[in-house]
Amino acid sequence: MKLLVPIKRVVDYNVRVRVKADGSGVDTSNVKMSMNPFDEIAVEEAIRLKEKGTASEIVAVSIGEAKAQETLRTAMAMGADRSIHVATSAATDTELQPLEVAKLLKAVVERENPDLVLMGKQAIDDDSNQTAQMLAALLGWPQGTFASKIEPSEGGLNVTREVDAGLETVALKLPAIVSVDLRLNEPRYASLPNIMKAKKKPIDQLTPEELGVDTAPRLTYVKVEEPPKREAGIRVDDVPTLVEKLKSEAGVM
Repeated sequence: MKLLVPIKRVVDYNVRVRVKADGSGVDTSNVKMSMNPFDEIAVEEAIRLKEKGTASEIVAVSIGEAKAQETLRTAMAMGADRSIHVATSAATDTELQPLEVAKLLKAVVERENPDLVLMGKQAIDDDSNQTAQMLAALLGWPQGTFASKIEPSEGGLNVTREVDAGLETVALKLPAIVSVDLRLNEPRYASLPNIMKAKKKPIDQLTPEELGVDTAPRLTYVKVEEPPKREAGIRVDDVPTLVEKLKSEAGVM
């Protein structure tokens, strides 16, 4: 089984983001970047499937500027066999939007013919949670979203997914799209020998033009603002006063 794992380069989750002075977006200059945490979990699960003998090849793919290759090297240091970089100068948090990403991935899928696309359920920069669903619709493939457990079965996969009422298990026929949630696994750290080996693994380069995809954004960001600072709380002397303030000031009762 051949696996394709899309990954995204985002602002590291430990970094406190800053909004640009003109409100046009998030300031990413001199900011630590890393692999999107959900995508890291997808890479780990792909490696585990290969270690079990279920998968034969893992191909990582990333869309973005040249520095996205650093993220691809990380995926290969973890265990991916090779990578594909779709080079674009578009800002991946605002200008390159989910539908365009899904179309680019569809074109890559048609070139690579994987049996399974394993990806994070969302990116932590735009929090859209749309790309996996859009890709499944464009390809006409079955999908399992928010996966917390993946088990190979005869001719497909059983995917346990998190829903509002608890857990739901769906049976998918391959080829399929699966987006993963946080509780699926804990990603491994890349060892130094594997980091050195990853430098020699191939990265194929493509462009949106080669894939025949128009990446012009369809949505325009009007303004980005930081959330308002939390105001200091107050103390009340008794419960009746608390109830009155909840009614009259907070409006929650």
